[in-house]
Amino acid sequence: MQGAPVKKFEGATKRYVQLLNLKDNPELLAAYRHQHSPEGAWPEIIAGIREVGILEMELYLEGNHAVMIVEAPADFDWDTAMARLSTLPRQQEWEDANARFQDCKPGQTSDEKWRATERIFHLYE
Repeated sequence: MQGAPVKKFEGATKRYVQLLNLKDNPELLAAYRHQHSPEGAWPEIIAGIREVGILEMELYLEGNHAVMIVEAPADFDWDTAMARLSTLPRQQEWEDANARFQDCKPGQTSDEKWRATERIFHLYE
């Protein structure tokens, strides 16, 4: 198994881990992967993510399940940021374009589709 590099940030941060079910279709999964590649992601979406204060966002796939890991400043408020993100340019258009890959209802915002996880263990000193 190969690990992914991790970016270090100055100051305290917090992490969010969320899950999303995708349609179990190899062609759609390949298209979803491309949509989130450096070539496929829309610049307005990347700018919006940064504008609401997210420091880093990673997506991982396991079968037809997506895992999103978000690193944010310690004072970051998820609900406020997601409400703002949903109003930024092309955000709902992006959500609608990606809905064809996702096991979700039409018109849902990103925050309505992704499910938060609960951290039950950590190995910090």
